[in-house]
Amino acid sequence: MTRDLTLLSPGVGSEVRSVTEFTRAVKLLLESGVRPGWVRGEVSNLRAQASGHVYFSLKDAGAQLSAVLFRGDALRQSVPLRDGLQVVVFGEISVYEARGQYQLIVRLVIEDGVGRLQREFEALKKRLADEGLFDREKKRALPEMPATVGFITSPTGAAVHDFLRILTRRGWRGRVIVLPAKVQGPGAAAEIVELLRVAQGLGIFDLLVIGRGGGSLEDLWTFNEEALVRAVAACALPVISAVGHEIDFTLCDFAADVRAETPSAAAELISSQFVACAQRAAGAANAMTTLADDALARATERVDHARSRLRLLTPSTQIEQGHLRLDDFANRLVSALRSGLHERRQRLAEVRSTLERRSPVTRVQLESHRLLSLWKRLEAASPRSVLNRGFAIVRDEQGRPIPRRAGVRSGQRLNAEFSDGSVGVRAED
Repeated sequence: MTRDLTLLSPGVGSEVRSVTEFTRAVKLLLESGVRPGWVRGEVSNLRAQASGHVYFSLKDAGAQLSAVLFRGDALRQSVPLRDGLQVVVFGEISVYEARGQYQLIVRLVIEDGVGRLQREFEALKKRLADEGLFDREKKRALPEMPATVGFITSPTGAAVHDFLRILTRRGWRGRVIVLPAKVQGPGAAAEIVELLRVAQGLGIFDLLVIGRGGGSLEDLWTFNEEALVRAVAACALPVISAVGHEIDFTLCDFAADVRAETPSAAAELISSQFVACAQRAAGAANAMTTLADDALARATERVDHARSRLRLLTPSTQIEQGHLRLDDFANRLVSALRSGLHERRQRLAEVRSTLERRSPVTRVQLESHRLLSLWKRLEAASPRSVLNRGFAIVRDEQGRPIPRRAGVRSGQRLNAEFSDGSVGVRAED
């Protein structure tokens, strides 16, 4: 027996939703009503899946929020997550319908302290940019072939070794002077500012590079301090900023005349024009060598030709040529005589052959052969020849040959002639 659901649930409309429909309505409401934003909290229940996705919870004293960092976003993060880490994350809300659970889809993770520094970075960047400190018109062109380069960096860091290694590998012929300085920590910015001032006063540098290896935002913060940024922008010498890795940006990068992604990239930039000129010089040297070789070959050929002509004009050469011509004439004369003699012998043989064909002896021999042939044919056709082959000739009383049986009568006397004689015979039925 069924009952009316409206009676059981007074005040509820007649529409009844499935769990899926209700959950999707909640999903739509949350995802359209809560905009993406920043959330601060402590990481807990961290789980990294084999698929590359990372699941964790964000919590504070009053609540807990499920969060997921999908593989693509996880690979782009520079902050290694761990339980207990205070972070600030950026993401959007979503509902996982299979469990009816809402969660935060995280796109960016920064440490909580880094968040403060990032805000300071953006604020100072905007203020200095508004002052025109980063304007492109203020940038100086780098010298194409700097002879002396000053590198302000830590003398023990990997950056200076990579920088020098690249220059050495590319065969750069300039001079590098390392100006040792702290690159992080208290007093580092002031020390670099002072070295910039000293470098300008020495008057020996064509170009300055400030840089260090990679690190966190706190490690690189020295190069975001306002005093150093202004000193870089005001430097009378062209400055390359080569701080951190490709993904790291500092305010000195914007204040410098050129930003290099890494110290190694700065070394390649400095030596690029030198390498190009060296390649052009090598190409020109090869071309000059080729031209010189070709010219020498042509001159040698002309000398050989002149030497050959001079050799032909000497008296001994003329005498040798005369002997050669005399031998040639003698050979041609002998050849002509031999050829004439051969032709005459050949004509004589042809005449002899003609005479032999027309000689009476030859004619008599031919006619004798013909007569012998005719005699043999007559002998073969004679009756005697037929009798010799086992046949007999039957004649009547008058000696006439009887060629057919119809010409014979019964009792008629006949004569049968054989090769060795005749025999009388009588015809019978």
